[in-house]
Amino acid sequence: MLDDSTANYAIQNTKVLYVPDRRIDSFGDTRFNFRLITEPMDSVGHCRVRSGWVEAHKPRIIRPADLCEVEMEGFSPDAARFLDWMRARGAAIQALVKYGFCFSRSDVQTEYLHEDVREVSDKVVKEALESGDCFRAVICGVDDAWELSLLCFMIEMIQKSHEINIFDFKRRGLL
Repeated sequence: MLDDSTANYAIQNTKVLYVPDRRIDSFGDTRFNFRLITEPMDSVGHCRVRSGWVEAHKPRIIRPADLCEVEMEGFSPDAARFLDWMRARGAAIQALVKYGFCFSRSDVQTEYLHEDVREVSDKVVKEALESGDCFRAVICGVDDAWELSLLCFMIEMIQKSHEINIFDFKRRGLL
């Protein structure tokens, strides 16, 4: 169950270690290949590396303003409640709600390693640098609330994409 302390802890302890070169597409779907590194609270010297895909889809249908919301596919109910929790506390996620994004995650695989989280983080960032994948992201997050850490990453990407998206809308005469 999502509570204030869990959500706050996830927000404060999620760090994007390797930011993708690409941003959220203004008029299409964007798919990021993520590696999310977490350290279980009860296991010093161990970590989990979750890998998979997280996507931001443009709205599939146009809805009236009072029905716009963020859709979540493949996420737990706590992840959806997290966005409601942020909105209730005045978080700057209006662009998410107004545009009616749909987030999905897929193909998540988990690897449990008997290594220090810092060493693993360094290795995974180095792999990302060497991969040349402009959609690769490396995130260090919270183990018990890893989906919230993944959503924090997506919100950060939307915020970083905002100016580019506004420019695209203006260029096409939509603003």
